[in-house]
Amino acid sequence: MKTNTISKKSDLFSKLFEKYDRLISRKNLPDTDSNGIYTKFKHPIITADHTPLHWRYDLSSHTNPKVMERIGINAAFNAGAIKWNNKYVLCVRVEGKDRKSFFAFAESDTGIDNFKFWDRPMVLPQNRKPDTNVYDMRLTLHEDGYVYGFFCTERKDLNAPDGDTSAAVANAGIIRSKDLITWERLPDLISSSSQQRNVTIHPELVNGRYVVYTRPQDGFIDTGSGGGIGLGYIDDITNPVVKDELILNPKKYHTVYELKNGQGPSPLKTSEGWLHLAHGVRNTAAGLRYVLYMFVTDLNDISKITFQPGGYLMAPSDDEIIGDVGNVLFANGWVMDENEDIFIYYASSDTRTHVAKTSLDTLLDYCKNTPPDGETSAGSVQNILNLIDRNQGYYQRS
Repeated sequence: MKTNTISKKSDLFSKLFEKYDRLISRKNLPDTDSNGIYTKFKHPIITADHTPLHWRYDLSSHTNPKVMERIGINAAFNAGAIKWNNKYVLCVRVEGKDRKSFFAFAESDTGIDNFKFWDRPMVLPQNRKPDTNVYDMRLTLHEDGYVYGFFCTERKDLNAPDGDTSAAVANAGIIRSKDLITWERLPDLISSSSQQRNVTIHPELVNGRYVVYTRPQDGFIDTGSGGGIGLGYIDDITNPVVKDELILNPKKYHTVYELKNGQGPSPLKTSEGWLHLAHGVRNTAAGLRYVLYMFVTDLNDISKITFQPGGYLMAPSDDEIIGDVGNVLFANGWVMDENEDIFIYYASSDTRTHVAKTSLDTLLDYCKNTPPDGETSAGSVQNILNLIDRNQGYYQRS
């Protein structure tokens, strides 16, 4: 980046850079409150203000003497994640003030602070039918040697009635790379569903076939007769036709995933099964509420759920509730280190990106020993009574 046109005497430019440098170098301290499952941190790790100044400002004091922002950024959220060259690398959904989203990489040495964007945003290769909007990239290192990026590609619904300018068709776009720099665009996902969102790839082949987690639905917003986390098989990833699709984890009445649910990042392989992070949605008088929940599938039969704790793992709290689309937590990226620490990269209210830190043994303990949803109020009470009975002798009754 060339900045030699900036006047050294420009106090406005100097203050702008000083403020930006303080932000991206700020240390992120852990929150002292913890439920024993994960630790949150004091600050969001990426916001709109973290995007580079040379993306937003004309840095010439001659053509921008008032130091006006020329291109505005609205939000930075829903990041895919990968550990790459010993860096924590996020593929961030950056949304401009024009409402268009695009992808940009940011990296950190620690995974919890000092994330810095790469010099330029991603130039996404296009298919014959260009994307109108793109978002929510999942990054997965596959056993075939490629890093796959699955994302949502959105285009106008050409079958919408005249005058309806909001109807859209969503599908899964697919790219792959071996260096995170040069990306190959593959055909969009081909499935029997009219809409596909929240799609990601299983990290390994199953019986020689690629596997994808899907979320088939009838409409752009409404799931209709679809919904739930699906599982489908692909013979040739360069011709990604989904076959033998089934619903692995259905939406269910009066749960945190009553209205719809979707896979977050690709699952993590453990000795006790595949660890899944997902989002669930229910409707409330205040609008949709998005939370995160977990389940485990069998190591050898990925279509079999072995553990699923009741309720949510994480929900919006405090400042996380407020934003462009309030009361939303969403995660499509996580990283497990060699020492089995896990970093969950989640976004709040479609505005900013956070991290929560935990460990593999903690999450497995949580999944295996948290009771499943009791499905009724009486069932919830019974879960509590069972815990009370097990705790006999460990607490003093008043």
